Amino acid sequence: MVRIKINNKDVVVREKATLLDAAREAGHPVPSLCHRDGLPHYTSCMVCMVRDNRSGNFIASCSLSVQDGMDIDVSSDEVISLRKKSVELLLSEHRAECEAPCRVVCPAGYNIPLFNRYLAADDFASSVKLTLEEIGNAALACDKCPAYCENACRRKKIDTPVSIRNMKLFIYNNNIKGETDSKLEESDPEQLKFQKSQNYPKRFNSLIGKLEPGEQSEWLRECTADSTRSREIHLESDAVAESGSCMHCDCRAANDCRLRDLANDFSLKDPRGKLINAPIVKKINYKTGLVFENAKCIKCGLCVRLCESTGEEPALCFINRGFISILSEPLTEEFDNILKTKSREVIEICPTGALSQLK
Repeated sequence: MVRIKINNKDVVVREKATLLDAAREAGHPVPSLCHRDGLPHYTSCMVCMVRDNRSGNFIASCSLSVQDGMDIDVSSDEVISLRKKSVELLLSEHRAECEAPCRVVCPAGYNIPLFNRYLAADDFASSVKLTLEEIGNAALACDKCPAYCENACRRKKIDTPVSIRNMKLFIYNNNIKGETDSKLEESDPEQLKFQKSQNYPKRFNSLIGKLEPGEQSEWLRECTADSTRSREIHLESDAVAESGSCMHCDCRAANDCRLRDLANDFSLKDPRGKLINAPIVKKINYKTGLVFENAKCIKCGLCVRLCESTGEEPALCFINRGFISILSEPLTEEFDNILKTKSREVIEICPTGALSQLK
């Protein structure tokens, strides 16, 4: 066993434990984005920084083993400030949106992207359930709304916006309206404010920054609708067809993103200027449903380390050097040929929404 000090308190930790392990076992929740138990260490995110009180140096706690007599500071203002700067640096090249523009501008905060996904999958039961959960005892707000969501819809800049308002009204009028009419005849502004505070709590929202030529159309890769579209929704088939024109601008990991959680914890604002290290490109493996968005990748290397020890199948790897290094499929492979059995595992280990499942 090894004796060290953490925040001026003596602790005894096991030999070969990392400082990160020692701090967490002592009750100090030191954050990290690039560390995972059981995988080789690879110092990348710098979010787990601590301070060696004897030398005055700052150390990445995930990569250094404990040594007898260490005196470590894990939570002073200086340490917290350095961690915040590390997260800010990651955000400076994180070209992604946590929430789709349609949901951001919705007065009631309805989860429009999820609603569209349910309809596109012909899952009307889930779309009804989601709508009921969001409106509570109120009427659907869309009836009196001038469709702010459609005005913000990114699809509008390419051809015509998704007919969000009419799809919501179709589901509401045909499945829900009779239940809510007896509870509340119409929604008023105060009710909408209450809905949004309950259903859509304000959280950190990353932004993509200025779009380069050709980047706008990248979201179209997930659209399933054909060229025939109608803004009028009279049948279930109309709703299914129109929902397929949604570009899915939101992030599937919006509620399970460790980078977003840290930005919230540190009360950070998204940097105004974004460093364009990688263009917005959406790669889809249609054999496994794996979706890879490089602009959301923080290059933690977890997915690479997870797969490199097996050598059983082609996996993601680093290409290029220095600042322009990115994660990619091997140069000799197509994206459809990689991670045939480990897609779920790399999605679960990814700390952001860079890797997700097509659905």
